[in-house]
Amino acid sequence: MHVAHVREVTPEWVAAATGGRLHPGGRPVRDLHWDSRQVAPGGLFVALPGARVHGRAFAGEALERGAHLLLSDRPGWATVEVANPYRALLRLGRALRDLFPGPVVAVGGSTGKTTTKEALAQALGFPAPPGNQNTAPPLARHFLGLDPRAPGTVVELGVDRVGEMAELMALARPHLAVLTALGEEHLLAFGDLEGVVREEAGLLQAPEALVSLQAQEVLRAFGHGSFLTYGFGEATFPGEGLELLPEGSRFRYRGLPVRVPYPGLGPALGALAALAVGEVLGKDLKEVAERLAALTLPPGRMERQERGGVVFLNDAYNANPLSVEAGLRWLAAQPGRKWAVLGEMRELGEEAPRLHLRVAEAAARLGLRPLYLGPHAEAQAALGGEAAGSLEEALRWLKARVAPGDLVYLKASRALGLERILELWDA
Repeated sequence: MHVAHVREVTPEWVAAATGGRLHPGGRPVRDLHWDSRQVAPGGLFVALPGARVHGRAFAGEALERGAHLLLSDRPGWATVEVANPYRALLRLGRALRDLFPGPVVAVGGSTGKTTTKEALAQALGFPAPPGNQNTAPPLARHFLGLDPRAPGTVVELGVDRVGEMAELMALARPHLAVLTALGEEHLLAFGDLEGVVREEAGLLQAPEALVSLQAQEVLRAFGHGSFLTYGFGEATFPGEGLELLPEGSRFRYRGLPVRVPYPGLGPALGALAALAVGEVLGKDLKEVAERLAALTLPPGRMERQERGGVVFLNDAYNANPLSVEAGLRWLAAQPGRKWAVLGEMRELGEEAPRLHLRVAEAAARLGLRPLYLGPHAEAQAALGGEAAGSLEEALRWLKARVAPGDLVYLKASRALGLERILELWDA
């Protein structure tokens, strides 16, 4: 959010935007929160239903913390009363987005969303929500705080249930969409790859859309047409001469040399997407490339750290088969001794055993013998590698084998906390 700009909206405006009934006591708001612990003076608290407790139970706490207004399905002091707070939040977010006159770029896909969003935002000089804040509440908050004088904005759209992409697209109403990749993800909700494609393809309803070469191939397999593409190959916006180095990547775009200070295909593709969008929007590509050389990503995304001469690549913010296999291909191409520590990939439903074995088969084909953790570790290790029963056991296993100069790649779903190996390494 632009700190130089503070927008205030009145209770009357919020009531009109949401179709709610305004009760007395509200004052203008300049921020929005759905967690009462984050509320500060001047904020709007949206009382959303939670997994265990409804947000309305924390309305009093929000007011005590200085909230100027509540959005709730219950009447009360300083409240906009609505039938469905989540639906009202979507309407509010759309109304706030409509206050922004500049171009909106939306990023979606099965993997690489946050990396691509950061590359776009930093390279184009567009504000964006921090981290992977990619659902309706933080998007509404972003548009509330967005300076209307900004040259544009980039948002990430993340989905884990059927129908969510349509909701987010209606809220963000992007001019241009970027689809990073398509693969198995959130299968408890989407069932299979076809279900994933059906949901993620909602992003392509934007007036203009760019898709990666990988995403285009999957889209065609499920009967979708052709789109503008970016990638290292026969693409509308092609990158050339890609070099995936231990400390970063290099390639050329329209004759320009491009350097990305993060290793792996994901950051390189994110940078290429930024250049492609920059070209579509008429930006100075040399300036875009210069900014990409200073790219900074959130932790856990091909994050290089050194411990006692051992180089760790912490890529453990999230994992699905597509992203794990990409990471293993990068690792296999690196020189010297290298080790892979692979944890569980979550939210794969009944397909989890098959997809974990698919990853293990890919590792074996690449000549890697990973250390596996999680409920599928023994079956994976049977195809080549070792299994550890706990994070502590994995740490001991690595300590007994890894030497200075080695490269260790960490990859798992975020819930496993695989990055704790880094925290415990010197303990």
